[in-house]
Amino acid sequence: MAPPSATTTQSETNGSYPSTKAPLEPGLSESRARGQMAHFPGPPTFTDKYEEREYLKGRLAAAFRIFGKYGFDEGVAGHITLRDPVDPTTFWVNPWGVAFSLIKRSELIQVDHSGKIIGGGSVKLLNTAAFMIHGAVHKARPDVMCAAHSHSIYGRSFCTLGQKLDTITQDSCAFHDDHVLYSTFNGIVLAEKEGEEIAHALGDKKAALLQNHGLLTVGGTIEAAVFWFMSLEKCCHAQLMADAAAGGRGHETVKINDEDAAFTYKTIGTPRGGWFSAKPLFDVIEKECGADYLQ
Repeated sequence: MAPPSATTTQSETNGSYPSTKAPLEPGLSESRARGQMAHFPGPPTFTDKYEEREYLKGRLAAAFRIFGKYGFDEGVAGHITLRDPVDPTTFWVNPWGVAFSLIKRSELIQVDHSGKIIGGGSVKLLNTAAFMIHGAVHKARPDVMCAAHSHSIYGRSFCTLGQKLDTITQDSCAFHDDHVLYSTFNGIVLAEKEGEEIAHALGDKKAALLQNHGLLTVGGTIEAAVFWFMSLEKCCHAQLMADAAAGGRGHETVKINDEDAAFTYKTIGTPRGGWFSAKPLFDVIEKECGADYLQ
């Protein structure tokens, strides 16, 4: 049976995701707006946890195809993890050494709380850093279904500056007061203690800039975590260019004030906003790859 469509309608009343109120169109009444939001698309829901697992593993495989398409791979570095809906103390992750652009659902591996591979595909190789970082994040944040990290070029470049993002574009408002700087670098994360420190620094935020390392994003859905990563990467790119251009003219960039940034965040920075913003990416990768990633 084919997996449920990602556009399955989900009522806002089920409590799974907070409401995301978009600005009203001219002439659109509050009552009509509420009616439209009641039918706003959302993640599919399941009564069978095993069916949900297979669907989500397919989405995770698609997420890797997206990362591969946009060049977020760097050798064997990078990982995206999915909390298992059947056994939430375990997670699914990419097998180490398999190209993002080739990953299939059947090749994902399942890892327990101790870092032991307990299921999945034939390539039973686990990136230790993936377990140390993601294991700690999943343990500290029960709300996180998915965590994403890679050594993307603009993210890792920005992470050498030792600072958080400035709120200088509408897109960066999605990270307003919702990202942190982890200002320590001790080499490849191979120790449990550093993974725990990263999780502690992340706190309840959606993203972390890992100094001299790269980006880390999390979400209550795979789609949200993936979109936050892609958007954060582009925000880093935009600020690197804007700072260079402004500096060359002897100026500084114009910052968005806190009130306007907070207002914009309520539209584009919510969990539902992250899920919906990623939908086109997943639709395109499904069209381009066909059913290959679902094997």
